[in-house]
Amino acid sequence: MKNKTFGSALLVAGTTIGAGMLAMPLTSAEMGFTYTMALLFLLWILLSYSALLFVEVYQTVQRKDAGIATLAEQYFGMVGRVLATLSLVIFMYAILSAYVTGGGSLLAGVLPFLGEHAAPISIIAFTVILGIFIVISTGAVDGLTRLLFMIKLVAFVLVLTMMLPLVQGENLMAMPLKEFLIISASPVFFTSFGFHVIIPSINNYLDGDIKRLRAAIIGGTALPLVAYILWQMATHGVFPQVKFVEIINNDPTLNGLVDATYHVTGSNLISGSVRLFSTLALVTSFLGVSLSLFDCLDDLLKRINIKAGRLALGVLTFLPPLAFALFYPEGFIAALGYAGQMFTFYGLVLPVGLAWRARKLHPNLPYRVIGGNLTLLIALLLGLLIMNVPFLIEGGYLPKVIG
Repeated sequence: MKNKTFGSALLVAGTTIGAGMLAMPLTSAEMGFTYTMALLFLLWILLSYSALLFVEVYQTVQRKDAGIATLAEQYFGMVGRVLATLSLVIFMYAILSAYVTGGGSLLAGVLPFLGEHAAPISIIAFTVILGIFIVISTGAVDGLTRLLFMIKLVAFVLVLTMMLPLVQGENLMAMPLKEFLIISASPVFFTSFGFHVIIPSINNYLDGDIKRLRAAIIGGTALPLVAYILWQMATHGVFPQVKFVEIINNDPTLNGLVDATYHVTGSNLISGSVRLFSTLALVTSFLGVSLSLFDCLDDLLKRINIKAGRLALGVLTFLPPLAFALFYPEGFIAALGYAGQMFTFYGLVLPVGLAWRARKLHPNLPYRVIGGNLTLLIALLLGLLIMNVPFLIEGGYLPKVIG
């Protein structure tokens, strides 16, 4: 008999570990390893807490397979459903835009013979080739994802095996080059712990068992935390901070991360492994989010009695992120920042609001997340701060994470 709790924890971990971790070294280059660790632990606690708030609220629903938009409608009416759905759709469009720009930059790095046309051709090729699998069927995506995920794990282990022995203590002791970078980087890091969209599926899979759901969330988020710590140790510990920042500022894309690896290590094998892992992490994340957005748009159109074919749905899914990437080919970090902004509402502000309403209406729930209403208030304030980080950066109140 298979262990559903363990399987659910792996599902949480698999959904969490994706392309968001690739942006971590880019956005934390000027921040230093110590502050990066502080931000990782803070967001891990914060997002595990918000996920457990969803668990608390799920005690009040009659259908264990109810989606998060249904929870929002139950407690805040149609306005809640619309806001939950909009924030999810915008989040998925924003993160797809990041994946397309990141994938395009990595592909362009191995197609230098295309000259100035390398970037647009790579962006279009990345989107169209992978988009074909989405349009064909979910089965085609499943088969490709299984294969690539296994190769990705091997590539990640290979990268760590080669880079961790090169770590230097003095590099890990580097301090922030600018004040408040830990706040500026928070939206991008926030997306790296984003698994909340699958909580309804796991709740249904575990038959609404609160104890098993809690264990799956805590265990499933601990695995990515360990992976992120090792990844950050490998990059921060190998790259001298000033040199790394200089390279990244010249090329603020994932290709810049690969170039920095080669400049510092002088090894084509190590930089090639980083490129392979980065590409596979992008592709597997891209396929998962694309399929979710594809199905979400299909469901939304059906609600207004519009039947769209798979090709039309594919165009609706991929045209906006493709346009963003073509007009802003270096927008990987910016797109992740705005994705983090939307996900902050969906993954933090919304569950805080739902838990507050549920506690008012159901004061004697068997399970209640530790901390009481004061912790809800603190989480809400942190969520509102993270949501407004891009605006504070644009207004000059916070430093840019790159540049």
